[in-house]
Amino acid sequence: MATFLYRLGRWSFVRRRQVTLLGVAVLAVLGLLAAKAPAAPEDGFALPGTEAQNAFDLMDERFPGASSDGASARLVFVAPSGQKITAGTHRQTVERVVADLAHGEQVTGAVSPFQAGAVSKDGTTAYATIGYSAKPGSVSEAASDELEEATQHGRDAGLTVEIGGNALTAGSEEGSSAEAIGMAISAVVLVITFGSLLAAGLPLVTALVSVGLGLAAITALGSTLGLSSTTSTLAMMLGLAVGIDHAVFVVSRYRAEVLDGYEPKEAAGRATGTAGSAVVFAGLTVVIALAGLSVVGIPILVKMGLAAAGTVVVAVLVALTLVPALLGFLGRRVLPRRLRSPGPVGKHGADAARANGGTRWDRFVLRRPVAVLLGGVIGLAVPALDLRLGLPGDEAKPTTTTQRRAYDHLSAGFGPGFNGPLTLVVDAENTDDPKAVAEQVGKTVAALPGVVAVTPPAFNQAGDTALVTAVPATGPSTAETADLVHAIRGKAHGLKADTGATVLVSGPTAMNIDVSQKLADALVPYLVLVVGLAVLLLMVVFRSVLVPLKAALGFLLSVAAALGTVVAVFQWGWLADVFGVEQTGPVMSMMPIFMIGVVFGLAMDYEVFLVTRIREAHVHGERPGDAVVTGFRHNARVVTAAALIMISVFAGFIGMNEPMVKMLGFGLAAAVAFDAFVVRMVLVPAALALLGKRAWWLPRPLERILPDVDVEGARLQTSPAVGPEPERARQSTAV
Repeated sequence: MATFLYRLGRWSFVRRRQVTLLGVAVLAVLGLLAAKAPAAPEDGFALPGTEAQNAFDLMDERFPGASSDGASARLVFVAPSGQKITAGTHRQTVERVVADLAHGEQVTGAVSPFQAGAVSKDGTTAYATIGYSAKPGSVSEAASDELEEATQHGRDAGLTVEIGGNALTAGSEEGSSAEAIGMAISAVVLVITFGSLLAAGLPLVTALVSVGLGLAAITALGSTLGLSSTTSTLAMMLGLAVGIDHAVFVVSRYRAEVLDGYEPKEAAGRATGTAGSAVVFAGLTVVIALAGLSVVGIPILVKMGLAAAGTVVVAVLVALTLVPALLGFLGRRVLPRRLRSPGPVGKHGADAARANGGTRWDRFVLRRPVAVLLGGVIGLAVPALDLRLGLPGDEAKPTTTTQRRAYDHLSAGFGPGFNGPLTLVVDAENTDDPKAVAEQVGKTVAALPGVVAVTPPAFNQAGDTALVTAVPATGPSTAETADLVHAIRGKAHGLKADTGATVLVSGPTAMNIDVSQKLADALVPYLVLVVGLAVLLLMVVFRSVLVPLKAALGFLLSVAAALGTVVAVFQWGWLADVFGVEQTGPVMSMMPIFMIGVVFGLAMDYEVFLVTRIREAHVHGERPGDAVVTGFRHNARVVTAAALIMISVFAGFIGMNEPMVKMLGFGLAAAVAFDAFVVRMVLVPAALALLGKRAWWLPRPLERILPDVDVEGARLQTSPAVGPEPERARQSTAV
């Protein structure tokens, strides 16, 4: 492979104008197709095979036009202190606000709280539910404006009015500014690392090209493949991260080859043949992790994973072709000014070989491998043992949002369970007396501990299906509510045996519980699949058994440590004020899956880039300890820069108000920091020092079976297709 990539890199360098024009043409064509493509379909969140989803499907069938999965807004009215919401003036205000909304755009239903009995016992609080035909996130701007205007009328009349539910999305945040800050920090890190504005700008440009190609392809194929607008979120995040990483390593290796005395054309070929080989296999590990999301069984996650995997493939191709082509335009200008002149043979190579921070740190680790290894392991992952998963709702949002204030007012007036009512769908089609059956279901559920209220059954037009609402005593994200859902489902089996009716538990709270359970069930199979395939791939790359196992163990420690920091901040409340965490609670149930997929790809990036250089030195004759020092001298600085770039990009999301986005940004930034600076910079050299030559042991049967892909570029030293070594290298060989 190294020889093929060497030729590809030289060809791209020589044919730089054609390669660059081809890249621009492809980007233009995809951009044109994306501009002319039909609008992407609406976002849909479905969980095939779960009880909550089956209930939603049954409601759509038996209650046509009711939009069971439509958005809803819950208007909460609170009277001034010492007054009642039922007082004449306040009551008229509430009824006028609800009436104004009843005929609004996309509204399917709006009932006065005084007709629905939605008034608190103390008479100070009332709520009205406004149903919409559009799905959550798809409510039109006009409908949202009408909702806010009606709310403001109530406030002008002296009432406290807040909006809960999922119809009104949180105020749009300046995510682009956070991303711009991340890009600016990335540029500063690259300038410090490379000492050249041109070298720093090249990875940013090629990463943006990769993301542009990927997003344009997703948009162009959106209507054909059913890719919604949110499918591109993960693709943009990872495309940018991987695109910068891969370009940084190719550019860094090119600079090292030029400083070793090679002509720019030859240096581009060798950089693509060596660092490019690592790029290919690192990219494959990312693709495996993202494509593995298919085992989760949640369609939107599957689409997001496959779209991001496609974008990563594009980033790999750009790193192997466009990066060497642009290096052809820059030549030696990617070097700092003081190093651009050829100078005496070997002078710059000797400068590059001097001990640096990576060398000194690695020698410290090699002197104390056991202490460093144990210290790194013990310091990781302890808080993760207390991990609790769930899907935080409005209770986790900042108190500055109307959704959070609505949640608090409902909890104070009606109890926390009113924020997460359970919808029971009673399918009595095969019973003799559907009404009696539905009433029996209501009585059975009302008798369960943890239920504070049950509404009378509401039947469809055919009279064979009823909806019963049960209000828990506890909040929607608590363990007690999850236990109640399981208890109701347990009673449903007995009811079916006694009456022949099928009882399904649904609603947003039950759906969130089913999501968490489905993700928890898929976690182990996903982990086994991703880590297992990656270990096999790394065995091919490193021709070793222990190094891939060490890499997988290090990755697991990184994920555990990152989850531990998330638990400490978002669940325990450590430094909550510093990171703007308004309310502690369970960790988002999607976090482990997302972190395994994203962090695994980035972790294997750093592992492959760092260890391939160590193996390259070992293959070229250096002793194990010296090979580790050589690998760190060449790549530790670049891995550090790449990690700092990723941390800055992910950390930009911590400033968002949306708790899920904040948690994801914090977790990913923490994971990259742990993996790069603890696992790769501490555990990797310590483990390799302890293993010595055994690190590269491979059983003879496997040695015969596994292909030798030559990722370290050993064949580049002897292949007749490769250019000659520079004069300095020949002189050192002769000596």
